[in-house]
Amino acid sequence: MSRANPRATSIFYLAFQRYLTTPTLRHAHTKARQSWRHTGSQRYPNDRMRHATTRAVPTQKESLRPQSHYDLFPSSLPSGAPPTGSFHIDPIPLRKEFLQLQAKAHPDRHQGIDKAKAEAASARINDAYRTLLNPLARARYLLSLSGVEMSEDESIAGSVSDSGTGMDAELLMEVMEVREEIEAAGSRSEVEDMKAANNERKKASEERLDELFRAGDIETARTETVKLGYWVNVGTALDNWEKAGDGRVSEHD
Repeated sequence: MSRANPRATSIFYLAFQRYLTTPTLRHAHTKARQSWRHTGSQRYPNDRMRHATTRAVPTQKESLRPQSHYDLFPSSLPSGAPPTGSFHIDPIPLRKEFLQLQAKAHPDRHQGIDKAKAEAASARINDAYRTLLNPLARARYLLSLSGVEMSEDESIAGSVSDSGTGMDAELLMEVMEVREEIEAAGSRSEVEDMKAANNERKKASEERLDELFRAGDIETARTETVKLGYWVNVGTALDNWEKAGDGRVSEHD
């Protein structure tokens, strides 16, 4: 075993004695240690905060989570999609935010590879805006987020008949009666009355969808979405009557 160097030991002993007998050096050392502890306590007062700060940094998996249409409009849709947010959407703030996003992502403001990225972003924003603006498209999109895909021409027979409630037959009869009324309409005032009644049907269906999506009742929401599709088609038929029936309207009004 090697012996300690007597000279080194003597130098260390003299330095230590000087430290003990010199208040200025001892005070400076104590102050430096207190300063370090204070700084550390400000950053992480305890281990819990240290771990919380670490967890606040998103993981790679979280950062790669795909965005929904709702995520693209944080200002106008801060609560996101149902069930945290409402099925109903105010079109005015949505359009305002849409225009702001499109102004930033417009391809003419970018060059090279950034231009291609801007074109893709612009297309994504357009698709999200059109989908969320239309209640029927919005309902179908929300269903797709839950794994339920619907075709645009899906009928009541393929959606409601399995429930055994007889609602499909009742609804189909109502739709057939409305279409017969449209074909028999002889004046614009009759059509306007039918449009008002149909708008109330669509409104009631949208209110029902809000309740169902908030409750997480996806299967019933699917049925109600098909129902809303029928009323949207009725509205289109009424609009077409007005366009095609101008010639004969003047004969009856």
